[in-house]
Amino acid sequence: MSLNETPKGERVHIGIFGRRNVGKSSLINAITSQDIAVISDTPGTTTDLVNKAMELLPIGPVLFIDTPGFDDIGDLGKLRVDKTKEALRRIDIAVVVLSAETPINEEDIEFINNLKEKNIPYIICINKIDLSTSYKSNFNELSAKEKVIYISTKTSEGIGALKDEIISLYNVDNKRYLVSDIVDPFDTVVLVIPIDESAPKGRLILPQQQVIRDLLEASCSVVVTKDTELENTLSKLTDKPKLVITDSQVFNKVSKIVPENVYLTSFSILMARYKGDLEWQVDGVKAIEKLENGSKVLISEGCTHHRQCADIGTVKIPTWIKEYTGKKLEFYFTSGGEFPEHVSEYDMIIHCGGCTLNEKEMKYRIELARKEKVPITNYGILISYINGILKRSLDLLTYKGK
Repeated sequence: MSLNETPKGERVHIGIFGRRNVGKSSLINAITSQDIAVISDTPGTTTDLVNKAMELLPIGPVLFIDTPGFDDIGDLGKLRVDKTKEALRRIDIAVVVLSAETPINEEDIEFINNLKEKNIPYIICINKIDLSTSYKSNFNELSAKEKVIYISTKTSEGIGALKDEIISLYNVDNKRYLVSDIVDPFDTVVLVIPIDESAPKGRLILPQQQVIRDLLEASCSVVVTKDTELENTLSKLTDKPKLVITDSQVFNKVSKIVPENVYLTSFSILMARYKGDLEWQVDGVKAIEKLENGSKVLISEGCTHHRQCADIGTVKIPTWIKEYTGKKLEFYFTSGGEFPEHVSEYDMIIHCGGCTLNEKEMKYRIELARKEKVPITNYGILISYINGILKRSLDLLTYKGK
């Protein structure tokens, strides 16, 4: 990803769905005006999710996702269908593609009903109208019940109308804030960013980049320092900062340095507020008090990275939990797109801030835990809790704790 490219997790996710050989990949190419997806007359050419990032104004940055046909067959086909179903977890808008050459069938209807059940906004488009002279009469019954767009990926007929319909389904005013809504112009905000063996070489991690950009847009002064230099940095400021935002790993150390009359929180907690469910995740942290010997704890990260000896998810957090509880616990780990279909076997879930996941996927994971009555929290909330500073870390945020 280039430095100026919008992160995938911040893009509106638009999924292209349909049976094999209806022209899903051709549609991706037609919408983006690029040969992104491999196309073929052979059914089942798309064997995995294919992503294409682009700008679609006035929505802004979007991610089109080309999926395998949901009618695929065989053992391998079932795995492909599972990938398609998994994509629904993070889709903001679905485009269901039918072929003008083939009548709608039960699989199409079942998939559309599934979208309705999941409250996913969708568009139905009939492709390959250049190959049929009776396509409108063939879909009279469907068009009487649903909004239908007729297109040809070969001639580009209807592609503009399809884009307009996608735009109409998205709420452009759905604005979320990381931190800019709780600070005022000209406030000074200090960011504490440790540089250790787990820090990426030559760059800041995504939440740090996003917070800096959000604060600059709010006309704040941003001071960035390492935890080892925080005390010296604060002493040199003419005016006290409004807020200090720290990497969660050094929460305890930073809290002892930052004066009590200065607000304090972490990047991870801001991410929970931004794309998770802060109140629910704050309540979920209390489950640590109920853990017993043999309790199962799932620790999940949204990104994939090389695990190091001091990795926060697999090393530091398990160590801190064991020290806090004094119990012999069983820890399980997932990363990236991997997340259990069911989580009821776990006694507690601890999730990262989810900066690389889109809001839909993050909230899906939280809702799954809620439905299966498994407490879920996140890294920053947990670390502040076991260090006795959770209330302080929430004082400036909308949710004030209980």
